[in-house]
Amino acid sequence: MRVLLTSAGLETEEIQKYFVDMTGKDMSLVKALFIPTAAINAGAIAVLPKCMNDLLKCGIQDKNIKVHDLHIGMETEELQQYDVVYLCGGDTSYLLERVNATGFNKTLMEYIQADGLVIGVSAGSLIFCNNLSGNLGLIDTNLAVHCAEGDRLGKVAYPVKDSIRLTDTSALAVRAFPDGLEIIG
Repeated sequence: MRVLLTSAGLETEEIQKYFVDMTGKDMSLVKALFIPTAAINAGAIAVLPKCMNDLLKCGIQDKNIKVHDLHIGMETEELQQYDVVYLCGGDTSYLLERVNATGFNKTLMEYIQADGLVIGVSAGSLIFCNNLSGNLGLIDTNLAVHCAEGDRLGKVAYPVKDSIRLTDTSALAVRAFPDGLEIIG
């Protein structure tokens, strides 16, 4: 399992390096699926170029990035052609509604269980946690993003507390056991 939940994407060199290490491949060969669906207001739309730049600055080639809006789903076989799925921020409720309505919830969770790599940014992170009903159920806690003060960096103890707080310069890395959960930044 390789999931990186963030408030603001690949904001620090440490988070970028962690992401690059998680891919396990030459970044010029990485194929990314970029999902801007949550960006339905002006503020979120304005941040989309920064999100795209997250992938480009790590060495992913523009030609290897496909933009996919969740007005239609995607079958597991097609999704597995991508090395990373990047879920942009914006309106969490809208994103979760589209993910569930298109059946992408099942496809995405199958992708994750098959060791697919996912980066969530803000709303793209919150859909995996208990913040909203109908969430994807990856993390059995609430996640707070864009916090002025976040939780301490390091391994997250089990059982997970009621809420995990992330700043814009931290991320929650979700790995298979024994690595488990870790706040990096």
